[in-house]
Amino acid sequence: MARVFVTGSADGLGLLAARSLVGSGHEVVLHARNPTRAEDTRKRLPAARGVVVGDLASLAQTRGVAEQANRLGPYDAIIHNAGVGYQEPRTQTEDGLPRVFEVNVLSFYVLTALVQRPKRLVYLSSGMHHGADASLEDMDWRKRRWRGAAAYAESKLCDVLLAFAVARHWPTVFSNAVDPGWVPTRMGGPSAPDHIEDGYRTQVWLAASDDPAALVSGEHFYHLRPKEPDPATRDIERQEKLLEICRRFSGVALDPAS
Repeated sequence: MARVFVTGSADGLGLLAARSLVGSGHEVVLHARNPTRAEDTRKRLPAARGVVVGDLASLAQTRGVAEQANRLGPYDAIIHNAGVGYQEPRTQTEDGLPRVFEVNVLSFYVLTALVQRPKRLVYLSSGMHHGADASLEDMDWRKRRWRGAAAYAESKLCDVLLAFAVARHWPTVFSNAVDPGWVPTRMGGPSAPDHIEDGYRTQVWLAASDDPAALVSGEHFYHLRPKEPDPATRDIERQEKLLEICRRFSGVALDPAS
């Protein structure tokens, strides 16, 4: 039995992944944005070990999520599933950052740094990361005219960069990125062409399977198979640049020790 923490698990792929893990006999800790959603989440999956509460668009609340998660840990795996989509308007958080970046990237970094290190880490990306601006310039969108789809694509490229950076820095941890495909969730919409089961199976497999193919690190997966990511994500200097940007914005340092 594995103990798994799944962020963004009040609905969508996160909840489906959590339900699948519980159904296979694993112990799961859920995450919801606020107390109302947390109560709904408990009702949806009462067999879960617990629900931590906090809005990942706030650095203070993300720190609180880490503290709550640590009280319910340690974990064999953490799935970083939380996210906001490509139709997001320009919304600035209390920390002065675009909500897309803070939720989709910075929260993953902060939770990675502050939650006790698991054996496996899974970061959800998107096929939209291919061809995204990989310069990592103006990540707070102060100089550019806002484009929600571009901001989302950049955030998903950053998630792959983060997964690969962690894989290098923490060689005892299996750290990978997953493109769940275009599936009919609230974010993906009802006309999405991929099957909903394909959207969560790979993250569940990477989090809990003993299949040798899942026991790897620094890879990008799509529907249970490795899929080469945008070449920019393999650039070590770019990975390190992202870590420094996240450290600067959050005030949290990622332990580089192996």
